[in-house]
Amino acid sequence: MGVIPDRELDHELDHLQDGELAVVVGRLRAAGCVFAEDEAALIAESARSAAELAAMVDRRVAGEPLEYVVGWASFRGLRIAVDPGVFVPRRRTEFLVSEAMRVTVAGAVVLDLCCGAGALGAAVAAERDVTLYAADIEPAAIRCARRNLAPYGGSVFEGDLFAPLPADLRGRVDVLLANVPYVPTDEIRLLPAEARLHEPHVTLDGGADGLAVLRRVAAGASKWLTPGGHLFVEASDRQVPSALRVMESAGLSAEVVSDDDLGANVVHGVRSGARPGAGRGAGTRGD
Repeated sequence: MGVIPDRELDHELDHLQDGELAVVVGRLRAAGCVFAEDEAALIAESARSAAELAAMVDRRVAGEPLEYVVGWASFRGLRIAVDPGVFVPRRRTEFLVSEAMRVTVAGAVVLDLCCGAGALGAAVAAERDVTLYAADIEPAAIRCARRNLAPYGGSVFEGDLFAPLPADLRGRVDVLLANVPYVPTDEIRLLPAEARLHEPHVTLDGGADGLAVLRRVAAGASKWLTPGGHLFVEASDRQVPSALRVMESAGLSAEVVSDDDLGANVVHGVRSGARPGAGRGAGTRGD
């Protein structure tokens, strides 16, 4: 199963009584779930039996992320399959995709680096007819990404950043999405328990200042981007000035775009030069 479609339920929980659902809501609320009613409805929808419902509620009450419990995360209108031990795509990262869509034309070559479950690549490919590649170092993430990107013909590679990619992709990437880890090592302990205790630290840890992985991505970007190609990453408010300098020192022109409502900053780098015939556009996917 890849990107999970909405489905009609046909199991013994179709007739879950209000009182039974209220018990679930009560347990979730007591465990500190702020949106207990919504979470209860999602868990009830996903469970295929009363026994599975009880087990799922137990997992959530114990602090497991809701996305692991139900098996998917919502991202730009898609249900992205997410297994335990895989980075959960954040809503704020939808802003990164929105910015990338401004320059992604039909027929573009798109690379989702540090792809996790492949949410960014799937979101772009759902709206544009692109040639999609993705890579991640985590085996569990690779398994999810292959399921999520299969509907779009995405090619997914396991390894460290650019290392596992096919050599003939060099210089051909039009849009590079890199949701790199950017939490400073000493601040991981301050993250919410759901992330700190359940998501792999390699997907969170950005080194001493949070920019260690970004430096490596930026340093290699010009070798893989087409002339005029684009790199998009996230950064925290205090990291933005340094992230811009990282991009510029790697030979990319750079700018930052922010969304205050989402608390998101996207640093956008562009390789110098222009590809013949390239232009901005918004060709939709023709499925």
